[in-house]
Amino acid sequence: MERVDQPVLDLGEKKKGELVTYKVSVKEMPVNGQANEAIVEALAEYFDTAKSNINLVSGQSSKQKIFEIK
Repeated sequence: MERVDQPVLDLGEKKKGELVTYKVSVKEMPVNGQANEAIVEALAEYFDTAKSNINLVSGQSSKQKIFEIK
């Protein structure tokens, strides 16, 4: 996993967060969500958290995805 950049995202007064971009490569094919599941597993391992703490926010069928990590 490679960290690409670290822009700051201001989501307004009530919600502020940091958007960090990572480049993640997996061997699984993008069939029936297998690649997305592999990315979730890789992120969970990298951030030492449970898979249930990682949510695919957008990009279900796109190469560019946004995940929320709690």
